[in-house]
Amino acid sequence: MRVASQERVEWQMRAACRGPHASVFFPPPSVEKRDEKRRRELRAKDICASCSVQPDCLQYALDIREQHGIWGGLNEIERRDLLLRMA
Repeated sequence: MRVASQERVEWQMRAACRGPHASVFFPPPSVEKRDEKRRRELRAKDICASCSVQPDCLQYALDIREQHGIWGGLNEIERRDLLLRMA
């Protein structure tokens, strides 16, 4: 179990989403308009597209059934749909 935790932290340390732009991966605390959400998610997905740990990130989000934000290039609805297709 300890190794899995270390591996998880290791890939997260290499993630392209780390840093000042990390806020684009999650909705703001206030209400977000539909077009604002779309633009924010597209910015996040662009960052994911060039990330070397994108597959690890997506698998992690699927494994823990993450319900918020962009993980591995997919939003919560896209991840839910993927899980349904995989079932």
